[in-house]
Amino acid sequence: MEDLSLHLLDVVENSITAGATRVEIEITEESRSDRLMLAIKDNGRGMPADMAAHVHDPFVTTRTTRRVGMGIPLLHQAAQEAGGECRVHSVPGHGTEIRADFRLSHIDRKPLGDLAATMTTLIAGNPRVDFGFLYERDGERIEFDTAEIKQQLDGVPIQSPAVLDLIAGLFKPSPRDDGGVGHGQTQD
Repeated sequence: MEDLSLHLLDVVENSITAGATRVEIEITEESRSDRLMLAIKDNGRGMPADMAAHVHDPFVTTRTTRRVGMGIPLLHQAAQEAGGECRVHSVPGHGTEIRADFRLSHIDRKPLGDLAATMTTLIAGNPRVDFGFLYERDGERIEFDTAEIKQQLDGVPIQSPAVLDLIAGLFKPSPRDDGGVGHGQTQD
C-alpha cells in the first residue's frame, strides 16, 4: 500500500466486516517527539486471545472466504519499517483496538495520503456505521463524529454528496495553516 490512509481504509473495512457499528479513528502527529500514531478502535466481535497474539501473521485470519488476511500484517510491516510498532488488543464480544506508531521523520515512513477521500469513502459505503475521527498535529485538530452529524441532518442521508463534500471540507487547511491535512493529499 502506498500510504497510511489506504492501510486505515483496509483495517476499518475489516472492523465493519467483524460487525462493528462504531469505529473510532485517532491520528496524532507530534513533531517534538518525532512520532506519528494511528489508532483504530471498534465495537465489533473481537478476537480470541490466541488469534490476537498471532494477528501479525498473514496466514492467521477470521475470514472463512479466504485463508489470508493482509490488513494488520501490512500495517505492522509499515510501522516497523518506519522505526515503530503495531499493537493489537482485542476482547471477544467487545471489539478490537489497533495502534500503530511510526517515527515521524523516518525516511521509510509512508505519507498519510488522502484522509478526506478515505473517510468519505468509509462514510458513504457504510451509512449505518458511526465513525469518530480525531486528527491532531502539533496542537491543530480536526474532529467529527458521524453520530452527531446524523442528528443534525434532519433526515438527509449522510452519504448524500452535499454532506460528504462538507465532511471532506473539514480536511482543508485553514488560511493561516502552513500545510497539514488538506483536501486531496495530506502533507508530511
